[in-house]
Amino acid sequence: MIPITETDNPKTSEIDKVSTLDAVRLINNEDKSVADAIEKVLPETAKAIDEIVVRLQSGGRLFYIGTGTSGRLGVLDASEIPPTFGVSYDLIQGVIAGGYDALHKATESSEDNNEQGAEDLKERGLNWKDAVVGIAASGRTPYTIGAVKYARELGCFTACIVCNPDSKITETVDIAIVPVVGPEAITGSTRM
Repeated sequence: MIPITETDNPKTSEIDKVSTLDAVRLINNEDKSVADAIEKVLPETAKAIDEIVVRLQSGGRLFYIGTGTSGRLGVLDASEIPPTFGVSYDLIQGVIAGGYDALHKATESSEDNNEQGAEDLKERGLNWKDAVVGIAASGRTPYTIGAVKYARELGCFTACIVCNPDSKITETVDIAIVPVVGPEAITGSTRM
């Protein structure tokens, strides 16, 4: 079964045949549905935040981990926390498959390595006090799943942000945040 995030979006299937203004309207209309999807997962989001705060107040850290765009978004969020809130750059960390190079170019083979996610967390000294949030639109990326499994084995609090219900990663975390936003406006994933 193809995950919903990787199916064709019937509302935008003709996007390449319309004017630029109509194309951006189609994308904007799809973007409007995101807020409704997020509203449905606010209870899970609040529970995850509360659990993460407990870890941070007890001397732990927060790690976002993911691949591709998901990993980039985690790194971006983590990099904004210190200047915004005046905390150490070590407190909230973004980890992306493929490392620094993956921030500006695709390193898709790194996504498929189940053990590398755990290795990348080991290199950062992950311990039971920490919290790990796996970010994966499809919810089946081996790198991210391997990382959260390792974190949970250590006793870390684990959560995921994923857009496909009943995906593999949701089975491996303490709290799954699953806003079902539907297919992307522009189908682009080739990873089936």
